[in-house]
Amino acid sequence: MDDRTEPQAPKIEFPCQYPIKVIGAAGDDFAEVICRVVEKHAPGVDTTTVEIKDSKNGRFLSLRVIITATGPEQLDALHKDLKATGRVHMVL
Repeated sequence: MDDRTEPQAPKIEFPCQYPIKVIGAAGDDFAEVICRVVEKHAPGVDTTTVEIKDSKNGRFLSLRVIITATGPEQLDALHKDLKATGRVHMVL
């Protein structure tokens, strides 16, 4: 019999400051589209602190924003709406 247990992911205590990184195809309005979706789910988010980085070849952009997360339902809905834009390849 094995006494080892699977490591459990740490529990998140809500509300909390929660960083989100969104990666998608580069485009002039990528940041605006993403910020609109984020603001819908996290009203009052400070979009002046958004960090945007180009990929090495300039094909992709990554956008990092910190929201006040209120619960897993909010995070799930935000992820779903970000993916629904058709512009997002990955949400971390």
